[in-house]
Amino acid sequence: MRKIGIIGGGAAGMIAAIAAAEEGHEVHLYEKNEKLGKKIYITGKGRCNVTNACQPEDFFGNVVTNGKFLYSSFYGFTNQDMMDFLEQEGCRLKTERGQRVFPESDKSSDVIRALAHSLEKRGVSVHLRHTVEDVWIEEGKCKGLCFPGNRKEAFDRIIVATGGLSYPTTGSTGDGYRFAKEAGHKVTECFPALVPFETAESVVKDLQGLALKNVEVKVLKGKKVLYQDFGEMLFTHFGVSGPVLLSASSYVAKMLKKGPLELSIDLKPALTREQLDGRILRDFEGSLNKQYKNSLGGLFPSKLIPVMVERSGIDPDKKVNEVTRQERQQLVEAIKNFRLTLTNLRGYHEAIITQGGVSVKEVDPATMESRLVTGLYFAGEVLDLDAVTGGFNLQVAWSTGWAAGKGAGE
Repeated sequence: MRKIGIIGGGAAGMIAAIAAAEEGHEVHLYEKNEKLGKKIYITGKGRCNVTNACQPEDFFGNVVTNGKFLYSSFYGFTNQDMMDFLEQEGCRLKTERGQRVFPESDKSSDVIRALAHSLEKRGVSVHLRHTVEDVWIEEGKCKGLCFPGNRKEAFDRIIVATGGLSYPTTGSTGDGYRFAKEAGHKVTECFPALVPFETAESVVKDLQGLALKNVEVKVLKGKKVLYQDFGEMLFTHFGVSGPVLLSASSYVAKMLKKGPLELSIDLKPALTREQLDGRILRDFEGSLNKQYKNSLGGLFPSKLIPVMVERSGIDPDKKVNEVTRQERQQLVEAIKNFRLTLTNLRGYHEAIITQGGVSVKEVDPATMESRLVTGLYFAGEVLDLDAVTGGFNLQVAWSTGWAAGKGAGE
């Protein structure tokens, strides 16, 4: 029997503890907060998007950074395995749009309760309000943990599952990066990811709170398209957010650091320019004697109308029957290419995850053991792994955590 210490009581840490305890080892889980899974509580707007039920090949297509590193751990503990695990622990699940998986109750607390019950059942010793100050390493071998008051405790294996830098109020303050660096590991540059954008244009304040479904967005550097996708977005008082733009942030963070980028929004992607012009003509035919500014109710939500009137460059008081073909083309262009300038990302306090972390080149993908220090393992967000929204990042935590727990128990 081995004595295994795990730092961090989040998704990766809890599943690692369960996996290690299943092998019959003495497992100690240290969490500096007053409860386990504090970040899980707020995921999916408090509903906890536990995983995504897509096919394996689709899963890897949604991983942004170092997807190949995940092959071994994912196939060792798949999205289906995680769903089966929670169901067996009494947490009923449901699958929604985009194959997103949630607890049937819509309560993240049910997921944490299932995990906590599993820990208890397997005899894991959970130490809440326990801060780990350092990992005790001698001559390239992990010896144990260092606690406040110069106290050391010996362990055979240590798993670092401390999370990243996002949502620091949940305890994610980058401790694991420090542990890794002190152990000789490279930590790649970190960025807030799955995070809203700030824009140069003040027009977003006029649109604050407006959510748009079924739009297509492109992020451009000059003529080069850095990111393109279709989905839902939201205007905020500082810029833009919503699922399609949160995902975009993970792909363009590094480029945005070098300077502003352009955002092009197609408000009507299902229609070609010709079809859209025909649609506008039909709307205009029913409003011939109305002023232009009062004729767009069928095309846009009311909050968007004055903005589109201004962007089209057409006199708002002009009668609809006087709008020229060229002016209609200006409106079509404004709809198909609604431009904003992206200037910055919001900070870690709003970021769902951290991009960057412990270099995966220095970690065994099958066991999550350090290639530099014997007996030291890493799991979850502390690693340089990240994915788009939709349950993929939590599955990264489950898969790498399970691999670390099993690896440490071998």
